[in-house]
Amino acid sequence: MLRRTRHIGLALSVAGLTLTCAALALGGPRAPRARAASAGALRSAVAGARSRERSLSAGVARLGALVDRLDAGLGVLERREAEVQSELRQTLAQLALTRAHLAQSRVQLALLQARLARDRAALAHQLRAQYQDGRPELVDILISSHSFSDLLDRVSFLRRVSEANARVLDQVRRDRDDTQAQIVRLGAQERQLGATAVAVARQRQALAVMQAAAARRRAQAASARAAQQAVLRRTAAGRRRAERALSALEADRQSAGSTSGPSGPWAIPWSVVQCESGGQDLPPNGAGASGYYQFLDSTWQQLGGSTPHAYQAPKSEQDRLAAKLWSGGGGAGNWVCAGLRH
Repeated sequence: MLRRTRHIGLALSVAGLTLTCAALALGGPRAPRARAASAGALRSAVAGARSRERSLSAGVARLGALVDRLDAGLGVLERREAEVQSELRQTLAQLALTRAHLAQSRVQLALLQARLARDRAALAHQLRAQYQDGRPELVDILISSHSFSDLLDRVSFLRRVSEANARVLDQVRRDRDDTQAQIVRLGAQERQLGATAVAVARQRQALAVMQAAAARRRAQAASARAAQQAVLRRTAAGRRRAERALSALEADRQSAGSTSGPSGPWAIPWSVVQCESGGQDLPPNGAGASGYYQFLDSTWQQLGGSTPHAYQAPKSEQDRLAAKLWSGGGGAGNWVCAGLRH
């Protein structure tokens, strides 16, 4: 993006231009009187004035086109910021849901551990009672049984009760282990979503900075256009100063296409990289785009990427494939934010 010092310098030049135009309008030479000038001199003066007016009108039109392009760039940034904001809201919602599930699982684990302790104590008590009173109980069964088959049924019943108790204990133990595994899984998911939320928030912040800078450039362009319109009504000296302001604005706007930027150089204009990823090696978003240049997985594979996702490859490989896809500007349509370079 453009540096802040350059924006400030440009804003001062536009303000200075407006004051200069007013001074020229007050102190400039007056038009010659008709009765004191020859017809040829009058025609020459009128022709010169018209020529200046045509030149200044063309400059105003060029500034109007620049304002339109800056408006379009602001629109791109606003849409991109809305997309990133939506992604951030979704990530934060998933993070809140994961934390709620994690808290619920921890409560469930505590309940299962308490139940397991109670069941173990009950089963141990039952086993001790059976061991200590086993023979009298068997005598009671033999005495109370009406037949041999009745005896077998009662013994089988006692065995099934014991096995059922053991199965209940095993089930509670399995539920506890499953809950512990779920807590581990949810904890990892919570950390991953937290990291994603931080990255998306940084991207949103970078877009907000770009949007503010674009708004300043738009305001400067509009101010310069107003200055030229004032010059159009006044003097040729004001026209020349307004044209210099226009040239400065256009040079400032064209510098947005530079490939220099933090952590650069970059394979495509830095303004496009900053708009797409904020200069971060981002994991896949909701659309499946990742890396410094926000490659879609399908595009990354078609270009011959060595990894499943672009963000998993080193920056040098991403630079090389981005330059291949950019193709000197011919492939700019593959990036949503490419409109910022115009």
